[in-house]
Amino acid sequence: MNITIHYAFLPQTDPEASLAFYRDTLGFEVRNDVGYDGMRWITVGPSGQPETSIVLHPPATDPGISDDERRTILELIAKGSYTALTLATPDLDEVFGKLEASGAEVLQEPTDQPYGVRDCAFRDPSGNLIRINQLG
Repeated sequence: MNITIHYAFLPQTDPEASLAFYRDTLGFEVRNDVGYDGMRWITVGPSGQPETSIVLHPPATDPGISDDERRTILELIAKGSYTALTLATPDLDEVFGKLEASGAEVLQEPTDQPYGVRDCAFRDPSGNLIRINQLG
């Protein structure tokens, strides 16, 4: 059996700020940008990896959720407690420097973790937790 991760989904509460973060700061390619009824779904992904994409989607738009559930989801996103993504790079210090210089919210500077990973952590413009691991 051969299975790959094709799409991951992250909520975004500000399409332009999310686009600037993922495209301009992280250097991801924009693969699709679809608008509907005042909302945007933006698909981005790392250059040279066309099989792996992240869809930045408007949060809490599912028709089956209640207004209370929608408020809870938006509150969790704002607190940075709703979802997370872990990326990886061969040069963590370079990526950290670029993210820090962009004004991204730093949660953790590059650190050697007791479980064997060197990583750092940020929040994207919507509040999603983004961890970045050092490869190799």
